[in-house]
Amino acid sequence: MALEANDNAELVKVFDTEQESEAMVVQGLLESAGIESLISAIDNPQEVLPVGGVIVRVQADHAEEALRLIEDYRDNAASDAEFSEEPKA
Repeated sequence: MALEANDNAELVKVFDTEQESEAMVVQGLLESAGIESLISAIDNPQEVLPVGGVIVRVQADHAEEALRLIEDYRDNAASDAEFSEEPKA
């Protein structure tokens, strides 16, 4: 279950990206570990920064675990040959 924007808990940013689909993958990863999260748009004035993006936030008491899960996921994806940018021989 995702957090609601009006929940009273302190929320901490654990991930940001320009791709909403990537944020949704991270949200699914966190929620599969029992960590509720909230995806929200980054509000940037278009004349200052012409790119948008989204952030994933979790309750402060789950932030450390969420960051570890995201880092482990990235490390495993980077070492997986299927996801490697190196050409296959």
